[in-house]
Amino acid sequence: MTHVPSTVDTLRWGRLPSARAEPVATVASGAVLTMDTLSHEGALPDQGRDPLAFFARHGVEPLPDLLDVVPRLHRAPDDGPHFVTGPVRVEGAEPGDLLQVDVLALDRRADYGVITDRHAKDVFGADRPAGFTDPVVSTFCRVAAGRAHLDGDPRLSVPVAPFLGIMGVAAGGDEPHSGPPGPFGGNLDLKHLVAGTTLFLPVLAPGALFYAGDPHFAQGNGELASTALEAPLRATLRLTVHTGRFDLDAPVARTPASWIVCGLDRDLGRAVRAASAAAVRLLGNDGIAPDLALAWLSVAGDVEVTQVVDGVLGAHVVLPRSVDLLGVP
Repeated sequence: MTHVPSTVDTLRWGRLPSARAEPVATVASGAVLTMDTLSHEGALPDQGRDPLAFFARHGVEPLPDLLDVVPRLHRAPDDGPHFVTGPVRVEGAEPGDLLQVDVLALDRRADYGVITDRHAKDVFGADRPAGFTDPVVSTFCRVAAGRAHLDGDPRLSVPVAPFLGIMGVAAGGDEPHSGPPGPFGGNLDLKHLVAGTTLFLPVLAPGALFYAGDPHFAQGNGELASTALEAPLRATLRLTVHTGRFDLDAPVARTPASWIVCGLDRDLGRAVRAASAAAVRLLGNDGIAPDLALAWLSVAGDVEVTQVVDGVLGAHVVLPRSVDLLGVP
Protein backbone atom coordinates (compact mmCIF):
# COMPACT_ATOMS: atom_id res chain seq x y z
CA MET A 1 0.00 0.00 0.00
CA THR A 2 1.27 3.47 -0.85
CA HIS A 3 1.77 5.76 2.13
CA VAL A 4 2.08 9.54 1.75
CA PRO A 5 3.45 11.12 4.95
CA SER A 6 3.03 14.77 5.94
CA THR A 7 6.47 16.24 5.26
CA VAL A 8 7.94 19.36 3.74
CA ASP A 9 8.16 17.45 0.43
CA THR A 10 4.52 16.31 0.34
CA LEU A 11 2.70 19.36 1.78
CA ARG A 12 1.54 22.73 0.55
CA TRP A 13 0.49 25.46 2.97
CA GLY A 14 -2.40 27.66 1.95
CA ARG A 15 -2.57 26.69 -1.74
CA LEU A 16 -4.02 23.73 -3.64
CA PRO A 17 -2.07 21.81 -6.30
CA SER A 18 -2.48 23.00 -9.87
CA ALA A 19 -2.56 20.93 -13.05
CA ARG A 20 1.19 21.63 -13.37
CA ALA A 21 2.02 20.20 -9.93
CA GLU A 22 4.50 17.35 -9.67
CA PRO A 23 2.86 14.32 -8.03
CA VAL A 24 4.31 13.08 -4.75
CA ALA A 25 3.12 9.54 -5.56
CA THR A 26 1.44 7.60 -8.37
CA VAL A 27 -1.14 4.86 -7.89
CA ALA A 28 -3.15 2.61 -10.20
CA SER A 29 -6.90 3.02 -10.46
CA GLY A 30 -8.50 1.04 -7.64
CA ALA A 31 -5.45 1.29 -5.40
CA VAL A 32 -5.64 1.92 -1.66
CA LEU A 33 -3.32 4.45 -0.08
CA THR A 34 -2.86 6.20 3.24
CA MET A 35 -2.28 9.93 3.54
CA ASP A 36 -1.16 11.75 6.67
CA THR A 37 -2.77 15.15 7.19
CA LEU A 38 -1.97 18.02 9.53
CA SER A 39 -4.12 20.63 11.22
CA HIS A 40 -3.03 24.24 10.88
CA GLU A 41 -4.17 25.21 14.38
CA GLY A 42 -1.35 26.49 16.56
CA ALA A 43 0.78 27.19 13.48
CA LEU A 44 -0.83 30.34 12.08
CA PRO A 45 0.48 33.89 12.64
CA ASP A 46 -2.57 34.95 14.67
CA GLN A 47 -1.69 32.14 17.11
CA GLY A 48 2.01 33.01 17.24
CA ARG A 49 3.18 30.54 14.54
CA ASP A 50 4.78 28.52 17.33
CA PRO A 51 2.89 25.24 17.78
CA LEU A 52 5.22 24.03 20.53
CA ALA A 53 4.39 27.03 22.72
CA PHE A 54 0.71 27.04 21.70
CA PHE A 55 0.09 23.44 22.72
CA ALA A 56 2.36 23.57 25.77
CA ARG A 57 -0.21 25.90 27.33
CA HIS A 58 -2.60 22.94 27.27
CA GLY A 59 -0.11 20.37 28.49
CA VAL A 60 0.34 18.47 25.22
CA GLU A 61 3.04 18.14 22.57
CA PRO A 62 2.30 18.72 18.87
CA LEU A 63 3.14 16.12 16.26
CA PRO A 64 6.83 16.08 15.27
CA ASP A 65 5.96 16.55 11.58
CA LEU A 66 4.06 19.76 12.43
CA LEU A 67 7.10 21.12 14.27
CA ASP A 68 9.28 20.19 11.31
CA VAL A 69 7.24 21.77 8.51
CA VAL A 70 6.10 25.05 10.09
CA PRO A 71 9.48 26.82 9.85
CA ARG A 72 10.29 25.27 6.46
CA LEU A 73 7.13 25.63 4.38
CA HIS A 74 6.35 28.88 2.59
CA ARG A 75 3.01 30.54 3.23
CA ALA A 76 2.25 34.03 1.93
CA PRO A 77 0.15 36.37 4.11
CA ASP A 78 -2.83 36.15 1.74
CA ASP A 79 -2.69 32.36 1.36
CA GLY A 80 -5.22 30.07 3.00
CA PRO A 81 -4.62 28.47 6.41
CA HIS A 82 -4.64 24.80 5.40
CA PHE A 83 -1.90 22.20 5.07
CA VAL A 84 -2.64 20.08 1.98
CA THR A 85 -1.07 16.66 1.36
CA GLY A 86 -0.39 15.62 -2.25
CA PRO A 87 -1.03 15.56 -5.09
CA VAL A 88 -1.28 11.87 -5.98
CA ARG A 89 -1.44 10.93 -9.66
CA VAL A 90 -3.96 8.23 -10.59
CA GLU A 91 -2.96 6.25 -13.66
CA GLY A 92 -5.34 6.54 -16.60
CA ALA A 93 -7.34 9.50 -15.30
CA GLU A 94 -8.13 12.06 -18.00
CA PRO A 95 -10.29 15.20 -18.12
CA GLY A 96 -13.95 14.27 -18.36
CA ASP A 97 -13.52 11.12 -16.27
CA LEU A 98 -14.83 10.66 -12.74
CA LEU A 99 -12.64 10.03 -9.71
CA GLN A 100 -14.24 7.92 -6.99
CA VAL A 101 -12.71 8.45 -3.54
CA ASP A 102 -13.77 5.77 -1.06
CA VAL A 103 -13.06 6.82 2.52
CA LEU A 104 -12.09 3.52 4.13
CA ALA A 105 -10.72 4.71 7.45
CA LEU A 106 -9.86 7.93 9.28
CA ASP A 107 -7.56 7.39 12.23
CA ARG A 108 -6.84 10.07 14.81
CA ARG A 109 -3.20 11.12 15.08
CA ALA A 110 -3.79 12.95 18.36
CA ASP A 111 -6.27 12.97 21.24
CA TYR A 112 -6.87 16.70 21.12
CA GLY A 113 -7.92 19.42 18.72
CA VAL A 114 -8.79 23.10 18.46
CA ILE A 115 -11.83 25.17 17.44
CA THR A 116 -10.86 28.73 16.55
CA ASP A 117 -13.34 31.58 16.14
CA ARG A 118 -11.74 34.17 13.90
CA HIS A 119 -14.36 36.88 14.19
CA ALA A 120 -13.64 38.39 10.77
CA LYS A 121 -14.45 35.05 9.13
CA ASP A 122 -17.20 33.54 11.25
CA VAL A 123 -20.95 33.54 10.61
CA PHE A 124 -21.43 37.02 12.11
CA GLY A 125 -18.67 38.93 10.36
CA ALA A 126 -19.26 42.64 10.97
CA ASP A 127 -22.78 42.05 12.36
CA ARG A 128 -21.52 40.81 15.71
CA PRO A 129 -23.83 40.57 18.72
CA ALA A 130 -22.62 41.91 22.03
CA GLY A 131 -20.63 39.76 24.44
CA PHE A 132 -17.80 38.43 22.27
CA THR A 133 -14.22 39.06 23.37
CA ASP A 134 -10.96 38.84 21.45
CA PRO A 135 -10.88 38.82 17.63
CA VAL A 136 -9.29 35.35 17.69
CA VAL A 137 -10.43 32.81 20.30
CA SER A 138 -9.07 29.26 20.24
CA THR A 139 -10.92 26.63 22.28
CA PHE A 140 -8.91 23.52 23.14
CA CYS A 141 -10.69 20.15 23.07
CA ARG A 142 -9.68 16.83 24.59
CA VAL A 143 -10.89 13.47 23.29
CA ALA A 144 -11.95 10.71 25.67
CA ALA A 145 -14.32 7.75 25.22
CA GLY A 146 -15.29 8.79 21.73
CA ARG A 147 -16.24 12.36 22.61
CA ALA A 148 -14.46 15.68 22.31
CA HIS A 149 -14.78 17.82 25.43
CA LEU A 150 -14.44 21.59 25.13
CA ASP A 151 -12.26 23.29 27.73
CA GLY A 152 -14.26 25.87 29.65
CA ASP A 153 -17.49 24.05 30.52
CA PRO A 154 -17.90 20.34 31.39
CA ARG A 155 -21.37 20.29 29.79
CA LEU A 156 -19.99 20.93 26.31
CA SER A 157 -18.92 17.86 24.38
CA VAL A 158 -19.60 16.31 20.98
CA PRO A 159 -19.23 12.81 19.50
CA VAL A 160 -16.07 12.41 17.45
CA ALA A 161 -16.91 11.92 13.75
CA PRO A 162 -13.67 12.44 11.79
CA PHE A 163 -13.66 13.61 8.18
CA LEU A 164 -11.42 15.48 5.77
CA GLY A 165 -12.50 19.05 5.12
CA ILE A 166 -10.42 19.12 1.94
CA MET A 167 -10.46 16.47 -0.78
CA GLY A 168 -10.05 17.51 -4.38
CA VAL A 169 -8.39 17.29 -7.76
CA ALA A 170 -6.14 19.74 -9.58
CA ALA A 171 -7.69 22.33 -11.88
CA GLY A 172 -6.09 25.01 -14.05
CA GLY A 173 -2.57 26.30 -14.27
CA ASP A 174 -2.47 28.33 -11.06
CA GLU A 175 -2.50 27.08 -7.48
CA PRO A 176 -5.90 28.01 -6.00
CA HIS A 177 -6.26 29.53 -2.54
CA SER A 178 -7.05 26.71 -0.10
CA GLY A 179 -10.12 28.43 1.35
CA PRO A 180 -12.95 28.53 -1.23
CA PRO A 181 -14.23 25.20 -2.61
CA GLY A 182 -15.07 24.73 -6.29
CA PRO A 183 -16.06 22.17 -8.93
CA PHE A 184 -12.70 20.51 -8.20
CA GLY A 185 -13.72 19.88 -4.58
CA GLY A 186 -11.18 21.38 -2.23
CA ASN A 187 -12.40 22.87 1.03
CA LEU A 188 -15.92 21.42 0.90
CA ASP A 189 -16.20 20.96 4.69
CA LEU A 190 -18.89 18.33 4.10
CA LYS A 191 -19.27 16.67 7.50
CA HIS A 192 -20.94 13.54 6.06
CA LEU A 193 -17.66 12.30 4.49
CA VAL A 194 -16.79 10.00 7.38
CA ALA A 195 -15.33 6.50 6.99
CA GLY A 196 -17.60 4.32 4.88
CA THR A 197 -18.63 7.07 2.47
CA THR A 198 -17.57 8.06 -1.05
CA LEU A 199 -16.82 11.33 -2.82
CA PHE A 200 -17.08 11.67 -6.60
CA LEU A 201 -14.97 14.37 -8.27
CA PRO A 202 -14.81 15.43 -11.93
CA VAL A 203 -11.32 14.84 -13.34
CA LEU A 204 -10.04 18.16 -14.69
CA ALA A 205 -6.36 17.41 -15.36
CA PRO A 206 -4.39 14.38 -16.57
CA GLY A 207 -3.76 12.02 -13.66
CA ALA A 208 -6.47 13.74 -11.58
CA LEU A 209 -3.79 14.87 -9.07
CA PHE A 210 -5.76 14.14 -5.91
CA TYR A 211 -5.00 15.87 -2.62
CA ALA A 212 -6.40 15.98 0.93
CA GLY A 213 -6.16 18.12 4.05
CA ASP A 214 -8.02 20.20 6.64
CA PRO A 215 -8.65 17.19 8.93
CA HIS A 216 -11.50 17.45 11.42
CA PHE A 217 -12.65 15.43 14.41
CA ALA A 218 -16.15 16.92 14.27
CA GLN A 219 -18.18 19.68 12.65
CA GLY A 220 -21.75 20.91 12.57
CA ASN A 221 -23.49 21.91 9.35
CA GLY A 222 -22.59 25.55 8.75
CA GLU A 223 -19.21 25.55 10.57
CA LEU A 224 -20.41 28.76 12.21
CA ALA A 225 -17.27 29.79 14.16
CA SER A 226 -15.09 29.66 11.00
CA THR A 227 -13.42 26.35 11.90
CA ALA A 228 -14.52 22.86 12.86
CA LEU A 229 -12.74 20.79 15.51
CA GLU A 230 -9.39 20.88 13.72
CA ALA A 231 -7.11 17.92 14.43
CA PRO A 232 -4.73 15.64 12.47
CA LEU A 233 -5.83 12.42 10.77
CA ARG A 234 -4.38 9.49 8.83
CA ALA A 235 -6.73 8.76 5.95
CA THR A 236 -7.02 5.41 4.18
CA LEU A 237 -8.57 5.96 0.76
CA ARG A 238 -9.30 4.03 -2.41
CA LEU A 239 -8.98 6.01 -5.67
CA THR A 240 -10.85 4.63 -8.69
CA VAL A 241 -11.21 6.17 -12.16
CA HIS A 242 -14.43 5.84 -14.17
CA THR A 243 -13.84 6.70 -17.81
CA GLY A 244 -16.37 8.56 -19.92
CA ARG A 245 -18.14 11.90 -19.84
CA PHE A 246 -19.67 12.90 -16.53
CA ASP A 247 -21.65 16.11 -16.16
CA LEU A 248 -20.73 17.42 -12.70
CA ASP A 249 -20.66 21.10 -11.76
CA ALA A 250 -19.72 20.24 -8.19
CA PRO A 251 -18.80 17.09 -6.24
CA VAL A 252 -21.32 14.41 -5.35
CA ALA A 253 -21.07 12.18 -2.27
CA ARG A 254 -22.58 8.81 -1.43
CA THR A 255 -23.25 7.36 2.01
CA PRO A 256 -24.74 3.94 2.84
CA ALA A 257 -28.20 5.54 2.89
CA SER A 258 -28.03 8.67 0.76
CA TRP A 259 -26.75 10.62 -2.20
CA ILE A 260 -25.46 14.12 -1.42
CA VAL A 261 -25.39 16.65 -4.25
CA CYS A 262 -23.30 19.77 -3.56
CA GLY A 263 -24.00 23.34 -4.63
CA LEU A 264 -21.41 26.12 -4.36
CA ASP A 265 -21.75 29.89 -4.72
CA ARG A 266 -20.85 33.11 -2.92
CA ASP A 267 -24.58 33.54 -2.29
CA LEU A 268 -26.22 30.85 -0.17
CA GLY A 269 -29.52 31.01 -2.03
CA ARG A 270 -27.75 30.45 -5.34
CA ALA A 271 -25.81 27.57 -3.77
CA VAL A 272 -29.12 25.92 -2.81
CA ARG A 273 -30.44 26.42 -6.34
CA ALA A 274 -27.22 25.04 -7.85
CA ALA A 275 -27.45 21.89 -5.71
CA SER A 276 -31.14 21.48 -6.57
CA ALA A 277 -30.54 21.95 -10.31
CA ALA A 278 -27.69 19.43 -10.22
CA ALA A 279 -29.88 16.92 -8.40
CA VAL A 280 -32.65 17.30 -11.00
CA ARG A 281 -30.14 16.91 -13.83
CA LEU A 282 -28.53 13.83 -12.27
CA LEU A 283 -31.94 12.23 -11.66
CA GLY A 284 -32.43 12.60 -15.41
CA ASN A 285 -29.55 10.14 -15.81
CA ASP A 286 -31.86 7.54 -14.24
CA GLY A 287 -34.68 8.39 -16.63
CA ILE A 288 -36.65 10.74 -14.37
CA ALA A 289 -38.17 13.82 -16.04
CA PRO A 290 -37.38 17.23 -14.48
CA ASP A 291 -40.91 17.96 -13.22
CA LEU A 292 -41.17 14.56 -11.57
CA ALA A 293 -37.62 14.84 -10.21
CA LEU A 294 -38.33 18.14 -8.50
CA ALA A 295 -41.61 16.85 -7.10
CA TRP A 296 -39.76 13.87 -5.60
CA LEU A 297 -36.99 16.11 -4.21
CA SER A 298 -39.60 18.30 -2.57
CA VAL A 299 -40.84 15.40 -0.44
CA ALA A 300 -37.83 13.06 -0.25
CA GLY A 301 -34.84 15.43 -0.38
CA ASP A 302 -33.38 17.52 2.43
CA VAL A 303 -31.43 20.72 1.85
CA GLU A 304 -28.62 21.27 4.35
CA VAL A 305 -26.12 24.10 4.72
CA THR A 306 -22.60 22.74 4.29
CA GLN A 307 -20.65 25.79 5.44
CA VAL A 308 -21.06 29.59 5.40
CA VAL A 309 -17.51 30.70 6.22
CA ASP A 310 -15.25 29.83 3.27
CA GLY A 311 -16.02 32.71 0.90
CA VAL A 312 -17.72 30.36 -1.53
CA LEU A 313 -20.67 29.04 0.49
CA GLY A 314 -21.95 25.49 0.34
CA ALA A 315 -25.35 23.83 0.39
CA HIS A 316 -26.21 20.23 -0.39
CA VAL A 317 -29.28 18.17 -1.19
CA VAL A 318 -29.55 14.80 0.56
CA LEU A 319 -31.70 12.22 -1.23
CA PRO A 320 -32.30 8.47 -0.84
CA ARG A 321 -30.18 5.81 -2.52
CA SER A 322 -33.26 4.31 -4.21
CA VAL A 323 -32.15 6.02 -7.45
CA ASP A 324 -28.82 5.87 -9.27
CA LEU A 325 -27.39 9.30 -10.00
CA LEU A 326 -24.07 8.42 -11.60
CA GLY A 327 -24.32 4.90 -12.99
CA VAL A 328 -21.19 3.68 -11.19
CA PRO A 329 -20.86 0.75 -8.78
